Parts: sequence; structure tokens; C-alpha cells
Amino acid sequence: MSKDSFGHSLRPGVKSLALVLLGAGIATAGGQALGTLINPSANGQPTTIDAFWNNGFWNDGDSPTPEGPGSQSQNNGQNNSGQNNLAIAPSVSGPNVIAEIVQRVGPAVVRIDSSRTVQASGPPMLQDPFFRQFFGNNQPAPQGDQVERGVGSGFITSTDGEIITNAHVVAGADEVQVTLKDGRSFTGRVMGADSVTDVAVIKIEADNLPTVALSDSDRLQPGEWAIAIGNPLGLDSTVTAGIISATGRSSSEVGVPDKRVDFIQTDAAINPGNSGGPLLNLSGEVIGVNTAIIQGAQGLGFAIPINTVQRISSQLIQNGRVEHAYLGIQMVTLSPQMKETINSDPNRPFEVADDAGVLIAQVVPNSPAAQGGLQPGDVIVAIAGQPVKDGADVQQAVEDSSVGQDLAMTLRREGREQTITVRPGNVPAQ
Repeated sequence: MSKDSFGHSLRPGVKSLALVLLGAGIATAGGQALGTLINPSANGQPTTIDAFWNNGFWNDGDSPTPEGPGSQSQNNGQNNSGQNNLAIAPSVSGPNVIAEIVQRVGPAVVRIDSSRTVQASGPPMLQDPFFRQFFGNNQPAPQGDQVERGVGSGFITSTDGEIITNAHVVAGADEVQVTLKDGRSFTGRVMGADSVTDVAVIKIEADNLPTVALSDSDRLQPGEWAIAIGNPLGLDSTVTAGIISATGRSSSEVGVPDKRVDFIQTDAAINPGNSGGPLLNLSGEVIGVNTAIIQGAQGLGFAIPINTVQRISSQLIQNGRVEHAYLGIQMVTLSPQMKETINSDPNRPFEVADDAGVLIAQVVPNSPAAQGGLQPGDVIVAIAGQPVKDGADVQQAVEDSSVGQDLAMTLRREGREQTITVRPGNVPAQ
């Protein structure tokens, strides 16, 4: 439930995954802006820097040159073993079914440009001409305000201008500009953003707008067709197609344990700038919101299931925020191999007797878990009377509970089973 869990240190394969949030959003965790020229401003006005936020997806440099998965739209036909896995045209009523879907849904997909003003750091530029002749233009960047820009995607869900996108596309933005496919542009107001699920809602002042239809993502099956529409790398109204590769990918599997999402995995080519755009089925209904890829992989994109998005967005529209129950523990799913690995470490903080269940590796000080009496070395057996077999079960059970309400947890501690009542709090602000 926190970023650097005890479990990750024992799972190097997971730890090595580098997640790339696809929107060129402002507040992408761990992201870096592209290296760009900084123009000095003599009049004290903000200096503008054009940048995509890419979480390491692009090389630093003067231009956004994609590397590895950045050429995914070209290489998406091969998996990691080199075998061709290109999706062939679906056998449906007409050969142009995808084109028909795009024509119908495309007008409801928007481009989102966001910007924020930040304070530049570094010593002031040398003004003395004598010293400037030695340093030329290779001087530290000037102090002063700079404007950072990002681009992402979104889709309209109500005729009066409610728009779904990713939280990282608009987080920290001073200004949000929404551009429709027909060229009209509106100033957007962020109604709310939830960093835990990476969902945000924007409102524009307009009427009679085109909207999307929403599907039931709980009924998705691997192998179904998937269509992505968005603005990858700033290329507006780009369409790609593939299949649903898997469902229920936990946030820890994907490499973002701080999120509370079971992701949809797809091989439809998606890239930075696709964030917030819709993933569609062959009925033209939204099944998910494109949000991330894994750096260095081909054909591995991830979307937030639309059922999760609906639940979160309704709370954002109503309250402007979302509460997520939080305990404050770091967990490891036990197995005979994991038990042996832990017990063979001479620096282990405790001995593990169980080879199944969910081990509490650490308890965050002053957290609800600490206040409720949970301890490192406890093994969680059940929550609210329901057995749990892994960390994902625990996270889901906590997510389904209520902030401030008692939650019964059955534990094994020093070989004895007992039930402890804890009272979850709200996820701390990040």
C-alpha cells in the first residue's frame, strides 16, 4: 500500500519494470520534461518552455525522439520473442467497421493542452560583457518564471461538457485548454482529480456536444478487439487497433503499487499523449481509459477499466474529491519459496513460520494500522470474515471498506490466530 514495499525488494522482476504514464501530463510521478532551450526574458515575463512529460519515455534532447517502445506503432506487430502477433481484420458485418466506429466516436474525443508556471532555479545570467565573452551562451539558466506545457487526450461523457481524462494530464495545471475534433477550443475547469486511480473530470461550457457510450468492463475477456483513439506524441485523432491481452492486471504487477486499479492490458499501439483517451470495443463503447505503458516492452499498454472510471468520476463530479480507505502497511504474499527467501536473509527483522497468507512486512508509523495494533510479522488470514490469499485481495478488501469505519482483520501472530479491529483512514495526500 506504499510505494517501496518489502515485497518489491524480493521481486526484482517486478522492480525492474519502468511504467510510463502516457499523457504528457504535468505531474507524472518520476517524470522528466524534455530538454529544451530556455529563452532569457529581459522584461521579467514568464519564459515559455514547450515540453512533453514522458517519465523517461523519450531521450533528453532538443527534439522528442522516441526510443524503444516509442516506435511501438511500427513494431507493434511483434511480441518480445520476435513472433508476429499483428491483429487481422475482424470477421464482422462490414470490412470498414473500425472506420465506422471512429467516424461515430471520434467527434467526442478531445485534445487536452495543459500548462503551469514554475519557478526556475539556478544563478542569474552573467550580464557583464567582459565575462560573457568567456562563457558565451553556455551559461546557467536564468532565474524567473517558466511555463511548462503538456498534451493528453479525453472524451466527452455529457452533452453539457463533462470530460474524462487522466489525473496526471491535468495535475498542477494553471490552465487547461480543450480542443474538439471540429476545431473549437474551450477553457476547461478541473472538477476533480484522483491521483490514486489516475482519473480526472474536466468541465467546459458548451451545449449539444457529441458523447461516447460506456460499456461494462467487468464482462471483458482476453482476445476481444480493442480500438484506441487519442493524440499520441501530439498527433491529433490517431487511431490504433489490437486486442485485449489480459484483464485484472494488479497495480503491483504493472509496477505502480501506489495505485488502486486492476488494469486492462492491450496490444493496441498507444504512446505518450494517448493518456485519457478512450479504449473502445467493436460496438464503439468505451471499455477503458488509456493511461500507461511499460518502458522497453512492445505491445504492452494499460487502461483503467471504465467501471472504475465511472465510480471515481461520479464522486469527483459530486464532491470534487474521492476518499480511499488506507491502513498503512507494506505486504508480501507468502509462499514456501518466499518463506525460505526471507528466513535465509541474516538481516531479516523476524522469522516467518507461515508459507501462505499475506505477511505484514512493515507498518507505517502513526498510521491507522499502527493505531489499530497491527505489527510487522503478522500474517493476514481474512478481512471482514472473507479469506485473503494475496496482497491484491487485501488491497481490494480495504478499498471496499469505509474511511472511519471498523474493519475486522483475522491474523496469525506467533502461531496463534486472533482478530483485531482497525479503523481505516483516508489515503494521505501525495
